[in-house]
Amino acid sequence: MAGGRQRRFANRVFTMISYSGGMFGRVSQFRRLFALLVMLCVLAWSPAARAQDCAQAATQGTAPASWQTYCWLDMTDYDDATARSAAGQNLSFTLPDGSTLTFNARVTGTNPAYNDVTAPSWSGSAVGNSAFIGIPGRPVLYSAQAGTSTIAITGITITPPVGGGVTVYSFVVADAESSNENEYIRMTSNGGPWQLLDSVPPSSGSTMPPITGVGSGTVNITGTGGTVGAYILGSSSPTSVTVETRAGGLQGVMFAIRFASIRLQTQILGTRANSADQLTFQVASTGTGTTLTSGTTTGSGNGPFTGSVLNMSAGVPVTLRLAMAGGSVSPISAYAANLSCVNTAGTTRAALPNNLNTTNTNIGQLEFGEFLVCTFQAGAQPRLRVRKVLGSGNGGGRRFTGDQFTVRIMDDGVVTASSTTTGTGTTITTGTGDTGLVQVVNQNTYQVDEVAAGTTILGNYTAVLSCTNGTSGSPTVLPTTLGGGITLRPGDSVTCTITNTRRAAALLEISKVSTVISDPVNGTTNPKAIPGAVVEYAITVRNVGAGTVDASSIVLLDVMPAEMAFAVGTPVTFTNGTPTSGLNTFNANTMVTYSQATNGVAPYNYTPTGTFDANVRGIRIAPTGTMAAATSATAQPSFTIRFRAQVR
Repeated sequence: MAGGRQRRFANRVFTMISYSGGMFGRVSQFRRLFALLVMLCVLAWSPAARAQDCAQAATQGTAPASWQTYCWLDMTDYDDATARSAAGQNLSFTLPDGSTLTFNARVTGTNPAYNDVTAPSWSGSAVGNSAFIGIPGRPVLYSAQAGTSTIAITGITITPPVGGGVTVYSFVVADAESSNENEYIRMTSNGGPWQLLDSVPPSSGSTMPPITGVGSGTVNITGTGGTVGAYILGSSSPTSVTVETRAGGLQGVMFAIRFASIRLQTQILGTRANSADQLTFQVASTGTGTTLTSGTTTGSGNGPFTGSVLNMSAGVPVTLRLAMAGGSVSPISAYAANLSCVNTAGTTRAALPNNLNTTNTNIGQLEFGEFLVCTFQAGAQPRLRVRKVLGSGNGGGRRFTGDQFTVRIMDDGVVTASSTTTGTGTTITTGTGDTGLVQVVNQNTYQVDEVAAGTTILGNYTAVLSCTNGTSGSPTVLPTTLGGGITLRPGDSVTCTITNTRRAAALLEISKVSTVISDPVNGTTNPKAIPGAVVEYAITVRNVGAGTVDASSIVLLDVMPAEMAFAVGTPVTFTNGTPTSGLNTFNANTMVTYSQATNGVAPYNYTPTGTFDANVRGIRIAPTGTMAAATSATAQPSFTIRFRAQVR
């Protein structure tokens, strides 16, 4: 035993028998041996607690964020003599979710004994001092003499409380002492490759022992001098794990089952569909439907209402569900819910629900090390209403008698609900132009808009959209313009009002039609648009607005199709409609100009020649004067421009 090793051994002995003084690390060989005998006697006479289970550490220390998901096995009932027999020792542990862990531990090798002791195993060990502090019970198997021993843990089985076998779990092995010169810990697993879960820093300094084999089925931790840290490793779903320890005097290991935790809670949004309604929220086994943990809303408040934490030691798929509690009036279909899960112990997996529209969903197996907080945001099915209001004052009422409006709730171009106004002047008949509160689908995106009914021209009005939500504090973003999207959440009760204020503005509607006049084969009898045919174009301009057009501001630009030649011998004509346009007398010589530029653009300085001129690519028509305003929905001033061209 080297000098440094003697000092470490002595320190541990004095720690175990609560000796203190200035001789810490400076004792004689006799004092070390005497102290060791005292320690062994204390261990031999300690009463053994019969409860076999596992427990979490009380304090995190430097452990990772998932530290509370390690359930350290209490080895109080370990018996070294039985474990070293040919049959080994059968051990059974009750896990946090009610599952039962069983395995056989058989020890071989030169070490006289492993003793079950508390953590930390001595004042310089990393686990229990730097991280995972305050582990209850006696989780450490401690070798108090030099030598090599092998612990073969076989037949590892976890049986959940609802019955049936489980093949997914995480088995953890940790260096419970410290590996110094000529010492090692070698661990093998027939399960998933060993993953390094934590590198626990030493109680002083920063020295870590060498480690190899992480990511494989065998890991070797070899010793180094001084006060060193420790490693914690996990293997997925092994049925057999072997741990070999070589001690220069003292060495220890400890075991854990790593679990995942989930807590389900419910937040009520808005008011309940019925004041008597309450919701129960449950975490259930997907395979059997058995409720594993649950909670229920109470009173008239919104919560959040929180259930107890469920620790899942076994990889059992779970379903999160929301149902009506006893005494409720409404069915669950009266409610909508969005479910979100967040991992408070690390990164949240993308596969977990995030604002998922559901009251019942299978989230699969939890991953070991997760601590999920899942929240149902539940409320009455969302409702949406659109209604029409006419402005007051000088801009109030309808522009023309008979103007009516249809308000709509649209879902991706499909009408979900609509209502058309009736009434005259400033009055909208009660019950019209109002969809009422319509139940819509949670998280669907809807648009609210209006269309003209009958002869109404919406351009004669300025429309303003205003939306309010009857659910206080709802984060739903409300639209501010017609046609804007709105995605409703549970409990939302949104009313959108479209207010129309009339305005006096010119609104020009333009239409263009073509008529075949003749062709070389049929003449004027049922002529066809074949080469040589003559086609007449008619462009009609109508002012449907309640305002006049600015004087001499109307300019028509018409592009001649590539296959057409302008008919020079047929004049461009102007015809007033009924009522008349109010424009000045038309003069084709001054008001019509031509372009031979590509695409019929400026300059308009070309003079057509011949009978049919294919060089004419564009026509500009600019009548003068002021075009009159519409005086009713049907009295709309208009005019028509006509000219002809030949198919080439």
